[in-house]
Amino acid sequence: MKKSYTRTLFTCRAALIAAIYVVLTFIASALGISSGVIQIRLSEMLCILPVFTTSAIPGLTIGCLCANLMTGAIWQDIVFGTLATLLGALGTYALRCFKWLAPIPPILANSLIIPFVLAYGYEFEGAIPVFMLTVGIGEILSIYLLGMILYHALVKKKDVLF
Repeated sequence: MKKSYTRTLFTCRAALIAAIYVVLTFIASALGISSGVIQIRLSEMLCILPVFTTSAIPGLTIGCLCANLMTGAIWQDIVFGTLATLLGALGTYALRCFKWLAPIPPILANSLIIPFVLAYGYEFEGAIPVFMLTVGIGEILSIYLLGMILYHALVKKKDVLF
C-alpha cells in the first residue's frame, strides 16, 4: 500500500508541476516575453523545484514539452528546449544541497542550447554569443530572481508541500 501511495504522489506532483509550467508559459507568452532573442519565461522559476522533490524533474520536462507544443514552437525548440530543461532539472537536483548553486544548471543549459535553436531553427539575425548573453540574462531573471523568491517561500512550507 505504501509503495502505491508513493508512486501516486510522485505522479500527481509531476503532473501538477507540468500543468503550472504550461500555465505560466501561456501567461508569459500572452505578455510577449516568453520567446524571441530576449525571453523571460515565468515558468522557468519552477526549475528550482528539483531542490525539493524528484518529481519536479519529469514535471518540468513534460511541462516544457507540452508548453512548446501548445505555443507553436518549431521542432528544434520542442526537442532541444525540452532537453535543456531536462538537463537543467537534473543539474539542479544534483546541486540541491547548495542553495545558491542549484539554479546554475538550468541557466547554463538554456544559455548554451537555446541560442543555437534561435540561430539555426528560427533563423534569427545575430551572433550566437549575443543570443547566449540575452538568453542567459532572461534565465538569470527567471531562475535566480523569481526562482529564489519561490525557493524561500517554499522553504517555509516544505513540510506541508513536499
